[in-house]
Amino acid sequence: MKARDIGAIPGHVNVFGGLPGVGDCRNTRAMADEDTPDFTLPDVAGHRFELLEDGPERLEALVELIDAATRSIRLLFYIFDDDEASTRVRDALLRAYRRGIEVSLLVDGFGSDKTGSDFFDELEQSACFFCYFQPKRTRRYLLRNHQKMAIADEESALVGGFNVRDGYFAPDRSDGWRDLGLRVSGPAVARLARYFDDICKWSSDRDAEMEGLRDILHHYHEQDGDVRWTFGGPTRELSPWAQTLRNDLYGAEKIDMIAAYFAPHAALMRPVAEAGKRGRSRVITAAKSDNNVTIAAARNRHRYLLPETQVYEYQPMMLHTKLYVVDDITYIGSANFDVRSLYLNLEVMLRVNDRKFADVMRRYVDHEIGDSERITPEAYAASRTIWTRIKGRLSYFLMSVLDYNISRRLNFGLDGV
Repeated sequence: MKARDIGAIPGHVNVFGGLPGVGDCRNTRAMADEDTPDFTLPDVAGHRFELLEDGPERLEALVELIDAATRSIRLLFYIFDDDEASTRVRDALLRAYRRGIEVSLLVDGFGSDKTGSDFFDELEQSACFFCYFQPKRTRRYLLRNHQKMAIADEESALVGGFNVRDGYFAPDRSDGWRDLGLRVSGPAVARLARYFDDICKWSSDRDAEMEGLRDILHHYHEQDGDVRWTFGGPTRELSPWAQTLRNDLYGAEKIDMIAAYFAPHAALMRPVAEAGKRGRSRVITAAKSDNNVTIAAARNRHRYLLPETQVYEYQPMMLHTKLYVVDDITYIGSANFDVRSLYLNLEVMLRVNDRKFADVMRRYVDHEIGDSERITPEAYAASRTIWTRIKGRLSYFLMSVLDYNISRRLNFGLDGV
């Protein structure tokens, strides 16, 4: 099969000139007789789960979660915009407050800096808890709370990669983001609610020290259990969640990864390639984005994966999913596989250790591969001109080296964490 030029694919955004050769395009969703895949998840350790792959479905699930709350509702999002979807969510919070529900909303000051303060006026003027995490005007604004979670009554929660903005609730094959959400019900939700409360307490304290944030992360990062929360944040080494994932990667025989932003250090890609030698490893990254640098940086990293790993780029829309399936273990949440998510950002990932759960998530990966272009070793080698190498290395430097170093230097007190 002749490799075709990504830049020639109808509707594709030609990023930095594109890869001039990919192969094994499997567009299974275009087949007229294809059945809708079944992504029904099994119960695990007293927890119920529902996968939310469709954008409009995620928005309805979020509004329903708020409307169904009987005691409390807690929301934490990196981006909370001022648009139609965001207005629906904000108004649902106000309805909950008026019927006597305890409402808490924490948004990141950097991610939500384009949202006018008047958008939140009614929440701020009420008895609701509302706070920005590290407002941009402080000297530590480059520390970002990249987490996404909604918790009702300490019994049910939504987690995943999506923000509160129209594009994250867009239908499949649109101009929005392809993302993933997970509805969780069970005892783990109460533990997440306690973490949320401590993060809010730290965020609202103008004199809070970085050491206190580090203590929260390590206190709530769970070491045991088939369903556990893993957290990330600013530490000297890999974040707690990333250390746990790294330990799971080593020795694995089957690895599947979908990462919107894929630009880790080479050392973290070695176990992924090694798994390809023992069994099978597959990685899906983005072909479209609102930031061209992220795609070029990911393509720069592909050289550490090929030929052992099957590498794909998702085609129909911008990719924002963060999903890692390692043997029988699944991670779903807010963290990308890049330096910022691995070392700096506050992140939350749910780790589920269950073979049947992992089997369902691998079916989801199969489904996404059906809308992806495979980057063969031959096609990748053909794309490695002097110019693409320069662009790739520069993009990786900008995304994973310069940003990281500047962030560490500007976040005073970070070196002692």
